[in-house]
Amino acid sequence: MHDIRILVVEDESLVAKDIQNMLKSLGYNVIGVVSTGEEAVQIAETMAPDLVLLDIVLKGEIDGIMAAETIWDKFGIPVVYLTAYADETTLQRAKVTGPFGYILKPFDERELQTTIEMAFYKARMDRKMQEREEWLSTVLTNIGDGVIATDSEGLVTFMNPLAERLTGWTIGEALRKRLGDIYKIDQDIKGVSGGSLPAVQENMLNARGGEKIAIEETVTPIRNDKNEVIGNVLVFRDITNRKRSEAELTQSWDRLQKSLAGTIQAMALTIEMRDPYTAGHQRRVGKLSCAIAREMGLSADRVDAIQMAADIHDIGKIYVPAEILSKPGQLTEIEYSIIKTHPQVGYDILKSIEFPWPLAEIIYQHHERLNGSGYPNGIKGNAILLEARIMSVADVVEAMSSHRPYRPAHGVDKALDEILKNRGLLYDAQIVDICIRLFREKNFSFE
Repeated sequence: MHDIRILVVEDESLVAKDIQNMLKSLGYNVIGVVSTGEEAVQIAETMAPDLVLLDIVLKGEIDGIMAAETIWDKFGIPVVYLTAYADETTLQRAKVTGPFGYILKPFDERELQTTIEMAFYKARMDRKMQEREEWLSTVLTNIGDGVIATDSEGLVTFMNPLAERLTGWTIGEALRKRLGDIYKIDQDIKGVSGGSLPAVQENMLNARGGEKIAIEETVTPIRNDKNEVIGNVLVFRDITNRKRSEAELTQSWDRLQKSLAGTIQAMALTIEMRDPYTAGHQRRVGKLSCAIAREMGLSADRVDAIQMAADIHDIGKIYVPAEILSKPGQLTEIEYSIIKTHPQVGYDILKSIEFPWPLAEIIYQHHERLNGSGYPNGIKGNAILLEARIMSVADVVEAMSSHRPYRPAHGVDKALDEILKNRGLLYDAQIVDICIRLFREKNFSFE
């Protein structure tokens, strides 16, 4: 009927026999009956009963209260007192040991059974709670973050070893102190008194010994079963190594950017040295393209991509013979077809280089037109990259505004009339409108 194994400790043999018979009639398993506290401790250790029914007054040097204290503290076995002594002194001594029941003799079977079942249930719940607390304590002790708990008044109630090491305070020193006294940071933590729950944020911890430690922190409120905030848990970690790595990565990226910019400028200079009549053309196209991109609200990263693509958008002209580039007269159809190969050549030169942006594709498309009449592939509309659509407008305006070996400069007004006439046909309407506004309302200049 019952799986509960019970040890009976009673120094009066007749009473002990009655208790044993009563337990058996109730279906309990009596694993032993002893008469001294020393025997009770020994049997509890060797046979590990589920429950001990223990008289307070026993023979020997160890009375029932002393035995009960040892049995629970050392072996975790619950004890129920069976005694005829109910004086105040005895009760106070018994309470200290945390018994799971207290029955005054004489008692009946129903009272005994109820007390045993309640004691066994309470002990089982206590064990689960203790196991959970031990597990939680192990987790908090070994977790890779510092953990500090506070009560509703912001007073420290718990610190794990990592929190002790990072702050320089031991739990003994920090207990019941205000959080701000031991956890000193450059910026105030929000939510410590039970307010809003902040996201993870970075901060600087000023440790006790004067060391400054970069940390990442989160504060979470502790709530009771009524959803009332009764404290907070602060979790923080040392991110010094991460911040150092981020700084090194930033420096590395800056060096790469400078190196890339230098390479682009070297390419641009090479093009201009072969074609002195268009010296500065790429730089001016880049200036106008970037101004348009900024007016459109494009990100700084995309503006950088447009700048670099514009700086070398004519790199494919390396393939074009110098006498064609500098020819003072009108170009023949064959000569013009050779010049029209420069987007393809530029793409072939750059396509195998891993830039952070699609520079090769932008350069490949900068002579494409919305209606498909451009070159080299005749692609249309939004199939043309936005960066290439911007550059195509800037390229036309700069080219028409500047002198060429085969013609004088037409000027900015005629260049703007050209893109306005073909707005929405050859050139993106929004880009055209912005370009015209830059010149006519915002006094943009190539110089």
